[in-house]
Amino acid sequence: MRRRVLLGLLVPVALMVAAVAGIHLRIEASARRRVYEPQDVPPRSVAIVFGAALGSQYLRDRVATAADLYHAGKVKHLLLTGDNRSRRYDEPLAMRRIALELGVPASALTLDYAGRRTYDSCARASRIFQVDGADAMLVTQRFHLPRALYLCDRLGVRGAIGVSADRRHYPWNAARHVARELLADVKAWWDVNVRSPSVVGGPALPIRDP
Repeated sequence: MRRRVLLGLLVPVALMVAAVAGIHLRIEASARRRVYEPQDVPPRSVAIVFGAALGSQYLRDRVATAADLYHAGKVKHLLLTGDNRSRRYDEPLAMRRIALELGVPASALTLDYAGRRTYDSCARASRIFQVDGADAMLVTQRFHLPRALYLCDRLGVRGAIGVSADRRHYPWNAARHVARELLADVKAWWDVNVRSPSVVGGPALPIRDP
């Protein structure tokens, strides 16, 4: 009896683990051969730069990488997308300040204040800012790129490439990080294929070259 009960518990757990692993591998595979180091990336018109926690190394490194790409002539315009949940929490404005400090002109910057999640940033890049995926690059840390590319592909920014913004060794707990990314991949898959959550809308604001 105990063996049957144990098997009854293990089978659904095993199926769940297999499903999670399958989704993760599918998302990783979708980014294969599309992730570049900054010095190797082919030129594109628009860089979609994803926000991160205010004051974090992740945020500064993403903007700094995008600024380097701009100065190297690899990209013409930066779409700075992040969370502006309150007056005191404004990722895009902080990203703008960093970009200006690093010599990127204001005319080459567009801010998306409603990029609350990667899903929202990708959806709004397509619907609001009308970014052509074939002429776009995504700038964020390497661990985030497969999920960002997967979401953008399925939300209208198809065929974009990714640029690694890893400029240092980031202190994190490896096990916790892997678990978080696995769950984030599952949520991304669920949002795209099942839930289709709404995002903040608005009038079209097509990005034009400066």
